[in-house]
Amino acid sequence: MRIRSLTVSELNKYIKKLLSSDPILNHIHLKGEISNFKAHGSGHFYLSLKDEKSKINCVMFKGNNQGIKFIPENGMKVLVKGYVSSYERDGQYQLYIEEMEPDGIGALYLAFEQLKIKLENMGLFDPSKKQKIPFLAEKIAVVTSPTGAAIRDIISVIKRRNAYVELTIYPVLVQGENAAREISKAIDKINKHRKDIDLIIMGRGGGSIEELWAFNEEIVAQSIYSSKLPIISAVGHETDYTISDFVADLRAPTPSAAAELAVPRILDIEYTLNTYYNKMNTSLSQILKDKRNTLVKIDEIKLKSYLQSKINEERQTIDSLQKDLTNHTRLQLETYKGRLVRSISKLEGINPFATILRGYAIAFDKENKQTINTIENVNKGDNINIMLTDGVVSCVVTKKEKEEHLLEYITKFKTEKE
Repeated sequence: MRIRSLTVSELNKYIKKLLSSDPILNHIHLKGEISNFKAHGSGHFYLSLKDEKSKINCVMFKGNNQGIKFIPENGMKVLVKGYVSSYERDGQYQLYIEEMEPDGIGALYLAFEQLKIKLENMGLFDPSKKQKIPFLAEKIAVVTSPTGAAIRDIISVIKRRNAYVELTIYPVLVQGENAAREISKAIDKINKHRKDIDLIIMGRGGGSIEELWAFNEEIVAQSIYSSKLPIISAVGHETDYTISDFVADLRAPTPSAAAELAVPRILDIEYTLNTYYNKMNTSLSQILKDKRNTLVKIDEIKLKSYLQSKINEERQTIDSLQKDLTNHTRLQLETYKGRLVRSISKLEGINPFATILRGYAIAFDKENKQTINTIENVNKGDNINIMLTDGVVSCVVTKKEKEEHLLEYITKFKTEKE
């Protein structure tokens, strides 16, 4: 009798069928330590769970792992729920995880601690980056539920402390799936459109960690950190802490406390101002009284002597300045006089009358309009005028002769004259 052989694929399929039909393996709860964890680009988680003696390969598909709040890490002890089946291609059985939570610690608390460490390393908690809360804010935006006790407490406290403060309410969900997104959008909207706002108060009343979780989301933390306006976080009761409290510029233990921190009592301010005014008035009166007493005590004779001494000193100063001014003026006049004499000498050198006085004459045409300085300008028979030291002589040109050696002629003439 011939026995039929199975193919590898048939065997793997049969094994998978056996595993899938087992009621225990279809709904199994398992605890172990994570190792070989890998978050694939597809969004699926691949890991192993182990104890002291054994391990099992596991996979958690994207559709299941999106619901967990924390990030799985190697060495973390977890509780998982799922089913055992085989991967036919490789012939390996593995655990398909549907739910996961930390073993011995709440998933939300672990997620809180993980995000806290992450944001702290990113610098979102840096004290040097926190803004100063204005002392006397005129306009305050409140981001919270419009129907909760928190908004009633905030309005009541602020109006009681300072009725002049203007409040603007930005209603948002404070718990639930969309709460974090609404809170983040409200903070961003205030920063973008309300430049007149001085301060933002955000928060809600007390509750469980699940109810406060919207204020532990990274999207809210990033909006708080990016805000150009200072923010007070007022979430829950005094013992409640959220990520928002660490990122905000100031943490208030309750919404009522946030209102008190944001708005000083107007009566306290008035009292303080009146106190300072009275102190200043008293101090100024005492100063004037002391100065008046000092003036009364001054000896009149000594005062006159002192004033006369100061007057004499000033007189000497004036005499010294007058002497310096006189010397400076004299030096300036001498300088200007020398310049004037030199200028006159230069003018005398080019004065035509000075030439006549030295024994020379100047020849003009008949109309005395133009000097004659070359024989080319006259002809025989022309009438010309000759200016001498004591008058003008009218002449008729009877002869003109060009002198080739004019310089020698002038020198000879001067020698003969001398």
